Amino acid sequence: MLEITRIRASKEAIAEGLQKRGVDYSEQLDETIRLDEAWRAVKGKREKIKAESNKLSKSIGQFFKEGKTDEAEAAKERTKTLKAEEQELKEHEQELEEQLQNALYEIPNVPQDIVPAGTSEEENEVVEEHGARREYTFDPQPHWELAKAGATIDFELGVKVTGAGFPFYKGKGAKLQRGLINFFLDEANKRGYEEFIPPLVVNEDSGIGTGQLPDKEGQMYHVTEDDLYLIPTSEVPLTNIYRDTIIEKKDFSEKMTSYTPCFRREAGSYGKDVRGLNRLHQFDKVELVRVEHPDRSEKALEEMVDHVKGLLEKLGLEYRVLRLCGGDLGFTAAITYDFEVFSAAQEKWLEVSSVSLFETFQANRLKLRFRDEDKKTRLCHTLNGSALALPRIVAALMENHQNEDGTISIPEALQTYVGFDLI
Repeated sequence: MLEITRIRASKEAIAEGLQKRGVDYSEQLDETIRLDEAWRAVKGKREKIKAESNKLSKSIGQFFKEGKTDEAEAAKERTKTLKAEEQELKEHEQELEEQLQNALYEIPNVPQDIVPAGTSEEENEVVEEHGARREYTFDPQPHWELAKAGATIDFELGVKVTGAGFPFYKGKGAKLQRGLINFFLDEANKRGYEEFIPPLVVNEDSGIGTGQLPDKEGQMYHVTEDDLYLIPTSEVPLTNIYRDTIIEKKDFSEKMTSYTPCFRREAGSYGKDVRGLNRLHQFDKVELVRVEHPDRSEKALEEMVDHVKGLLEKLGLEYRVLRLCGGDLGFTAAITYDFEVFSAAQEKWLEVSSVSLFETFQANRLKLRFRDEDKKTRLCHTLNGSALALPRIVAALMENHQNEDGTISIPEALQTYVGFDLI
């Protein structure tokens, strides 16, 4: 959430920056400022009346003590009137505050200057490519055919038990999942990330804190009876550890990692893009989350990008890094780098990670601050990234490391984690 002080001070610059998303937010910014001014005016009037009421209340006893009964009774009546006015203004103030908060919730983060303008993924910017395209002497099979032949993933059984998008992993497929999770967690531990096992459901305040709520696209599973939400990513519970927190340490860098299942409705997804592991409702992911001093967040972003590169290189996968354009940027992000691996069998790139810097956008919602050298509190910067999401990594490993006889070679870095070198 953008700070209202920033909107008041730099409305034109913010409107210009948001144009990169392909939407004009000028009217929303004007309405936000109007609501803020109205709220301040009502609050000021209420506080003035409250002060007058308090002053009169103190004088009543003195009037009685001096025998000024008429003056005391008049003061009592005036106090009643003022308290009624104060209550009415208080209710109006609360209404305006809620309207202001809701208006702020509707405005996305401002893309950084380096983010390209654009309205679709075609306008994302390729900033790096790594690895050579494999030359096949046979027709490579897509992962869903390889999974069926090797009895490693059962999509039909998942449909029977739950529905589409909830596959069963079995045998070496299950061991591959477990091995990848442990590999990713160990690599994160080596980089200084503290490991957590968080809850898989969160309350509304947590969803609001990281920007998943209000859920404009209807992507979260909602447990209505208990008013809880299944997590779409462990970013939500991990970042909310620091909700309503002031970090007192001067040189702080909070680094967290977690493996969790993730749940997304993926409403509106259909066709070939959802085949096999390409788009699931439940999937496994190892997440990285960081809370940083604003002066060091750009460096932290570079470190996270390098970390994901290292994982993909150890898995022997060709990849490219994209800087997302404004229109493809998530609502809460100021800048995002996507990682994609190439699928020869599907003849397309598959997204396997997003690494994002949110600057103060989440911290403002979370009331997550640190105390600077002047003892004043300032908003922290937050970051997160997938390291990595498993479904498309498994798909890429199967498709890009397949052999002509239908077997799949396991990268050396994974062999000690899974206990075999071939599926």
